[in-house]
Parts: sequence; C-alpha cells; structure tokens
Amino acid sequence: MIVASMLWRRIDTPGHDACRLEKTPFGWSLHGAAVFRMAGEAANLSYSVNCDGDWKTVSGRIAGAVGERAVDDLIVRENGGWRLNGDPAPGLEGLDDLDLSFTPATNVLQLRRVELPTGRRIRLPAAWFDLETRRLSELEQIYERRDALSLSYRAPGVGYEGLLELAPNGFIRRYPGLWEAE
Repeated sequence: MIVASMLWRRIDTPGHDACRLEKTPFGWSLHGAAVFRMAGEAANLSYSVNCDGDWKTVSGRIAGAVGERAVDDLIVRENGGWRLNGDPAPGLEGLDDLDLSFTPATNVLQLRRVELPTGRRIRLPAAWFDLETRRLSELEQIYERRDALSLSYRAPGVGYEGLLELAPNGFIRRYPGLWEAE
C-alpha cells in the first residue's frame, strides 16, 4: 500500500527524482528513479530501500547506468553489519540507516524512525552509499527540529549544511542548493 510519494527537481544540475513509500507485510519499502547529470554524464538509476517494521534498513538496491558504466549494487544489513555486493563493509556496525548519495528520498526513513520534537537535536549517522566511488562509509548527520515542517541539517563529512523544509507527507520538500519538490 502506497503511503506517500514525491517528485523532485534537481537544483545544482539538470535532473529529476520520483519515489514512493509503501507499507509492506514486512515493514516499509521505498522505490524511486532518478535521472540527472553527474560529472558531465547522464545518470539513470532506479533504487529501492527496504526497512523492517521499526524503520531500520534491511537492504537497498541501485540499478541503471552513469554514462556508459552500468550500475547494479546490492546493499544488505545483517547481524548489525553491512555488505555491499556480498563484501563486508567494515566500520559501519551499529548503523541502522542507509543513505543514498544521489537522492533526497532516503532521509524520510530516518525521520519516520525517530521522534524529533521542536528544539531537539539528534545525531543520526548512516551507512552512506557514494555513487561516485560506489562504496559504503559512515555519514555523520545531525538534525535539529526547528518547527513542524523544518529541520536544521548538517553532514560535516561532505560539507553540507542547510535548513530542510518538509512536506506534510514527511519527505524533504526543499533541500537547499540540491533538490526542490515539484
């Protein structure tokens, strides 16, 4: 059953992203497709992230192409650790969330998992899939609720900071400098 959907326009380069969030018998599932320009090449990707009933990531998949390079990556969280295409991704033990570098969609999973009252700051590190390197690493993320529909957000490791605006359905509506809902 689809519970929410969103369409974004990329701000920093030509592109779009569309996704839907579904309730499944096993938890939650996010499915989307992103098309955008990356380092001068056309990127065309489909993605999915599956979560358990507590919104903790179970798996993710990215498929498509960037230019002439095929992309087909499977990410699995099991026994507290992470695997990328079957290989262990060390140093990510204890992380519950998967963040895909090329889409604003995956933030909704974290924001639904935690309760964040106005004025409260929370550190929510995630296993971050970097599309350029096709590697998983820890992404430090700090959220602070400003009001019902806005959050201060920092990801120091990638040099990003901004005031995120939320849509009533929980997705990020505006990701300053990167994405904006249509």
